[in-house]
Amino acid sequence: MDDAAQREPNIADPLERARAFVEANGAEPLSLEALAAVAGLSTYHFARQFTARFGISPMAYVREQRMALAASRLADAKPPALVELAFDLGFGSQEGFTRAFKRAHGVSPGRFRKNPTQQEIAAMSDAAVQSRLSMRPEPVRKPGFRVAGVSGVFDETTRAQIPALWPRLIQRLPLQGQVGAGVSFGVCWPAEGEAGCFRYLAAVPITEDAPAPEGLEVKDVPAQTYLVFRQEIDASPLHPQMQAAVKEIWGERAPNSGFKLADGPDLEAYPHDFEPGQASHVEWWIPVEG
Repeated sequence: MDDAAQREPNIADPLERARAFVEANGAEPLSLEALAAVAGLSTYHFARQFTARFGISPMAYVREQRMALAASRLADAKPPALVELAFDLGFGSQEGFTRAFKRAHGVSPGRFRKNPTQQEIAAMSDAAVQSRLSMRPEPVRKPGFRVAGVSGVFDETTRAQIPALWPRLIQRLPLQGQVGAGVSFGVCWPAEGEAGCFRYLAAVPITEDAPAPEGLEVKDVPAQTYLVFRQEIDASPLHPQMQAAVKEIWGERAPNSGFKLADGPDLEAYPHDFEPGQASHVEWWIPVEG
């Protein structure tokens, strides 16, 4: 890391400086704390701002760059042995490298080495998903409320597991004290003590005096001002549509809105008749100061 630190880019923008540092040192062991130090920010604010600017968490970006570097080396006329490449990129074993590569590119590194063009096809397929977002012209102030539901801790590599929370919640409905005529919320906030991770709660609103349901998590969402986005959902697979919205909201819309992002949970608001696989809509509530 000492050698890598000597290659820190001389860029004024702290987030661009951190991103360029990752690109220059992709094969080096990098941590969230080290990248925050390059940016001159606390780890919490660095992670939030980096994700808001680029639509991807810092450590997910490190992994993405490392896997892009791996793909580039495997596409060479004389690609390295897989075990050699795994160790060069900081993996403790070829098995761990293979799992990470397949998660990133959809194929094993051995198969990719034989046919590198299939990654280009996968990338074109991902780019075809449209977010279909519209944004309220002004932020909206919403009152606080209480929710209860099923939660888990995720990062950018495991967020595809979030949909599995919803069936666990649905089988418990209705809850005692449930309100809101069937609306539900996905509530997301940084996971305390777990850098680069977030907690996601699949939940329904309940009254303030409702008993805490056994085995479920209760969370109070404070009164907050939000940027509100409406996403039109079609009958195609839901997760790619939601991921397209995440990328557009955090990578483009929110950072360029002119409003300062606030600490606090952001929410996905689902109408009472929402069903995956059917045309519907979702609202995204992003907290801002004001």
